[in-house]
Amino acid sequence: MSAGYEYIGNIPEYLVAKWGSLPDDSAIDKTVQSLQKNSIKAYIANDKEEAKNLVASFIPKGAEVWTSTSITLRETGIMQLLDESGEYISIRKKVFAISDPVQRLNARRATATTKYVVGSVHAVTQDGVVLIASMTGSQLPYYAYSSENVIWVVGAQKIVHSINDGFKRIEEYCAPLEDLRAKKESGTGTSINKILIIKKENIADRLKMIIVKERLGF
Repeated sequence: MSAGYEYIGNIPEYLVAKWGSLPDDSAIDKTVQSLQKNSIKAYIANDKEEAKNLVASFIPKGAEVWTSTSITLRETGIMQLLDESGEYISIRKKVFAISDPVQRLNARRATATTKYVVGSVHAVTQDGVVLIASMTGSQLPYYAYSSENVIWVVGAQKIVHSINDGFKRIEEYCAPLEDLRAKKESGTGTSINKILIIKKENIADRLKMIIVKERLGF
């Protein structure tokens, strides 16, 4: 059981079954094909280790990289690889080493043009639309435009049929679980303040998504 699933028992079982179950291979294959048509390069990984190896193959050693806050990145070991191994220049580590809150915020905003960003999403539709929800919006500029290379690692349970289902998944499942996690880890909850929807990318090879055949994150 993944680390993120310690919170599952606090929400109704029917929502866990509805939004936390893995799809069959045909749904995964259809999603990958749709993402490719929308100029989002898509890959399938059978497990966490394969996903981590794929991420490592996309980012040159010594490159600057920003890791978005993500249960998925923790569970796969990708955050530890990029931020703690010493093989990459962790911009997150540099920013959060700044003690002054104003300077740290300014430094955080300046990271938006980092060449490589790695994170996750909250829903991806079978016709290739990606949805990312946020309380602050801090990770959204990287994904929408500013970073040259965006890599998402996504548990296959996040695949949904439609954009409307994506909204429902975020509201009924992701947000309650993230609220529980945030309250436990930082003492403050969360709310759905901003949602980025990406239907297509017009810069070749900019966006990559690794769909993992495991339940990862929320």
